Amino acid sequence: METTERLGFLSDLYRTHADDLSAVITQQRAFLIGSPSVTPQLDDVEAELTYLLLRHHRPSHVVEIGTFWGWSTTWILSALRDNDHGHLHSFDLVDHVRGTVPAGLAGDRWTFHRGDLRETLDEVPDDTGYLFVDADHGRRFGRWYLEHLFPRIAPGTPASVHDVFHLRWARPFTEGAEVLRWLHARGAGWFTAARPAARHTLRALDEVRAEVGITGARGTTRNPMIFFAMP
Repeated sequence: METTERLGFLSDLYRTHADDLSAVITQQRAFLIGSPSVTPQLDDVEAELTYLLLRHHRPSHVVEIGTFWGWSTTWILSALRDNDHGHLHSFDLVDHVRGTVPAGLAGDRWTFHRGDLRETLDEVPDDTGYLFVDADHGRRFGRWYLEHLFPRIAPGTPASVHDVFHLRWARPFTEGAEVLRWLHARGAGWFTAARPAARHTLRALDEVRAEVGITGARGTTRNPMIFFAMP
């Protein structure tokens, strides 16, 4: 999907789900106020796009690699709740998230897997319908999951990797550079709303957000995540 077509698609998602998204943003602001230990990682647009894509694709199983304090976890769970469908499998070395995700939001739609992914890989569902990666950003881990995790995910599955574009390019010797190289070798495209790397794309999305009254949960604008379909 070309950038112009992708922008049209995402703009339509903003318009379709504007009311639900606005309610989630209000919820997430309250979550931050009530959870002073939480250090949010996702910026506004990338969090909103994650929510909107989950609403659109309606996956039965979502895999989240890296939870930290649960900011991305609560965004994902909110989309599954609003779909009234799907289960989240979260993987991390630490379990801070167990104490921060509201019980009512987790419900029976969330399973947390604690441990090194290299030892819990077999717990990744075979029918994963959305993959979200925000963990160790070093090159070594990136190379490991490109070799061992990505082949477990069916072609065409929507996926995203965080912290790729903090600059106009991916920093050398990082996970992001490895993922971009892997996608390029397979002729697979990707999309980003990162301010340093795709300023015009972010501006176009901001215009649609203003149109439908979306102001964001944090007021942050870097959005270094990339989105793609698994080749």
